[in-house]
Parts: sequence; C-alpha cells; structure tokens
Amino acid sequence: MAYSQEPNPMDKLAAANKINEFLQSVVTLGGLRFKYRITVDPPLPENRDWERPEILVEFAGPDSALLLDRGGELLRALELLALEMLRLPSGEHEKISFDCQNHRSMRIEELRMAASVAAEKVRKTGSPYYFAPMSSRERRIVHLALRDHADLRTESDGEGPRRCVVVYPADFKPAPGKPAPKTLP
Repeated sequence: MAYSQEPNPMDKLAAANKINEFLQSVVTLGGLRFKYRITVDPPLPENRDWERPEILVEFAGPDSALLLDRGGELLRALELLALEMLRLPSGEHEKISFDCQNHRSMRIEELRMAASVAAEKVRKTGSPYYFAPMSSRERRIVHLALRDHADLRTESDGEGPRRCVVVYPADFKPAPGKPAPKTLP
C-alpha cells in the first residue's frame, strides 16, 4: 500500500498499522526481546531539520543491541523491509523512520562532523574528497550539512550500493584525461 505525496491521516494510520503487523511477526517469530512504539506525526526537536518523519518507530528492550550491531544494520534492514512492504517510492523513504537508543540522531551528528572534516580537507588540499558508500538518506544529510558552503559543492557518485558523496572545491575541474583521485575516510 503506497500513500500519495500528501498522505492524509488515514493513510498514515493504515501504514502504521501495517508496520505494526509486520513488526509483531518479526518479534514473535524471531523470538526477540524488545518492544517498539509507533508514533504518527511525531513531535521532533526544533533543531532536527535533517529528518522529519511522518511515522516514527522506536525500539527498546534487552535485544536492542542486536538492532544496533554493525552500525545499525538490522535496524536499517527492518526499516527497508517496512518501506518495501508499504511500496513507498525512494523519494518518500524519509516519511518512515526506525530508531533505537537515539542511534539515528547520533548518526546524523556523526555525518555532520564528517562533512565538516571533509570540507576542511578539500579547502586545504584543493582535491575532491570521496566518502565511503552510504545510503541515500545518509548522503542527503552530508549534502545538507554542506549546502551553505559557497566555496564547495557536493555530488553523489557511483551506482547502487557503491554510491557515495564527493565534496569538491566549487571551481574544481579535473585534469583532462585524468580521473579525480579517490580518498576514503
């Protein structure tokens, strides 16, 4: 069930109910020991301009560490499965957000700091800086973190799971016939 660009409250409620059914199955069949809370139109802190989900799913409990292992891999996988189940187009993925122990806020802050470090490296060296591949949501955060830096520009580069953000000096032009150097964090 996909909901339109401007979902009405019933569509959000129906989506939240589908997510609840999905998570009940995962928790029960997986024998997992955690609880979750689903909030439609959650209140968000004023400084959270990076993400404004319409449906927030927060996990807690003894097995929370499983969700956060390997950089939150299981948490992201559950979120992705929920997005696929709802058939949301990629441009609407930010409408649903899964979190556990404030992991998402900490990751946003980590990406903002990494963007700042990359900006300084590019200013200092005059060379592009290539981030490691990351999800479209994380790339968006890096782009937003650097959007007000007139002396820099950002682009996404690569295909599929190898897609990454590249930070360039605003006036950067690669040498003819020479690919830009790659630097990974």
